[in-house]
Amino acid sequence: MTEQDLHTGDNPESAEKGGEQELRRHRLAKLDRIRQRGDEPYKYVFDRTHSIGDARNLLESMEKEADENEPPAFPARLAGRIVARRVQGKSTFMDIRDESGRIQVFLGEKQVGEVAYEETKDLDIGDFIGVSGSVKKTRRGEITLFAEVYEILAKSLRPSAEKYHGLADVEIRYRHRFLDLVANPEVMTVFRKRIEMIEVMRSWLRSHGFLEVETPMLHPIPGGATARPFITHHNTYDSQFYLRVAPELYLKKLLVGGFEKVFEINRCFRNEGVDGRHNPEFTTMEMYEAYQDYMGLMDETEDMLTHMMEAIVGSRSFVYQGQEIEIGRPWKRLTLFDAIRQYAGIDLESTKDRDTAARLAKSIGVEITPDMGYGKIVDEVMSEKVQPNLVQPTFLYDYPWELSPLAKRKRGNHELTERFQPFIACLEVGNAFSELNDPIDQRQRFEAQVALREAGDDEAQYLDEDFLTALEVGMPPAAGLGIGIDRMAMIVTNSPSIRDVILFPQLRPGV
Repeated sequence: MTEQDLHTGDNPESAEKGGEQELRRHRLAKLDRIRQRGDEPYKYVFDRTHSIGDARNLLESMEKEADENEPPAFPARLAGRIVARRVQGKSTFMDIRDESGRIQVFLGEKQVGEVAYEETKDLDIGDFIGVSGSVKKTRRGEITLFAEVYEILAKSLRPSAEKYHGLADVEIRYRHRFLDLVANPEVMTVFRKRIEMIEVMRSWLRSHGFLEVETPMLHPIPGGATARPFITHHNTYDSQFYLRVAPELYLKKLLVGGFEKVFEINRCFRNEGVDGRHNPEFTTMEMYEAYQDYMGLMDETEDMLTHMMEAIVGSRSFVYQGQEIEIGRPWKRLTLFDAIRQYAGIDLESTKDRDTAARLAKSIGVEITPDMGYGKIVDEVMSEKVQPNLVQPTFLYDYPWELSPLAKRKRGNHELTERFQPFIACLEVGNAFSELNDPIDQRQRFEAQVALREAGDDEAQYLDEDFLTALEVGMPPAAGLGIGIDRMAMIVTNSPSIRDVILFPQLRPGV
């Protein structure tokens, strides 16, 4: 469908040559004509009797019970955006679409009257209209609303968003998501699945006794994750604040206060790079459970994610970006160092010497910089050599303590922490551990982070005295989990980029 279908009597060929501004000029002229005849082109309300999807379903259900000699029909008032238009003499066929679906509308001069039919020339693809008439099937079997009355509800002044269908420049689609949604209905399906995914996860958590809570977005001290924060200023307090990098410390304060199972689904902000797996503003689900440890939480994580993915994709196997994913339990479980031995071919567990670890990493092609400590080297090897092999759902567990300043040390080996991460389709989708509740140990870990920060690591964590005070009041044994909602949405919708599952991803400022 082109703009030529929309400008009967308005010399559309010259409009096409003039580009978008010329098309807009023609639409503004139509807007003036609509107003000059006393019609309001931007209505306040339209009383629909059905959504388009409901109308289609009703007619199909009526057909099952109807007499063959009496085709079913019923009166309806429908509304939607014009997405196609075909003129055949004194008859016009339009397709309109609402959130629930698409339907053909028949506008005939005899049915709506000569004057009203002449005024259909002022309708364009992209306009919203309301139509009253009878819903039935044409002789060709297409469900159609045969119009008796129509009215314009909102005039579109820009060329049809249909021109963006299949658009190769994805940045334009991300920057103008409203056009993307209009032109590509399948995009709305992606976001519906994302919403459904969150609801399934929320339902699982509630059914297992977790309470949903809300914690602050503005933090006086950024904490709960190793990340560079966004900085802002509170005028009334004349103080520097930070957009939260994680809700973890506040959620653990609730455990101190007596809550035993809590979760939050909300935004976090990290002033970091942007790519297919990272957006500065992202959504997480964090849950904390008193009297639980990381192994028990690993079982719960496996159950929750399997339940959620199966509910959304309808199967325990599906394809993500050409790779078949099997989500049936049990998932594969490997210690981090076993995974490095298996996939990278080096042993980083037997040495805690930074230089030896750096030499081993370089021997397998991993780039190491002088500022990397032992823990960072282990993490870099895992990211480059292990993670790309974790296609099937896999838990890696038992991480060096240097990488996990908020996790309890592993029982029997204090060089490690009781931490795990789930991976699916080579994507890291979460982080969890037995929560550190020893205030003395936690202070020492914070002090080590401060030393890293003073040495130039701007992602190292701050020392949070308020949180340490809470731990000194006493926090029960507990385990906590964070899940990246955006990455899980990528997986269940088969989307290659995190930008495909965030309605308005962060982009470089520009038009």
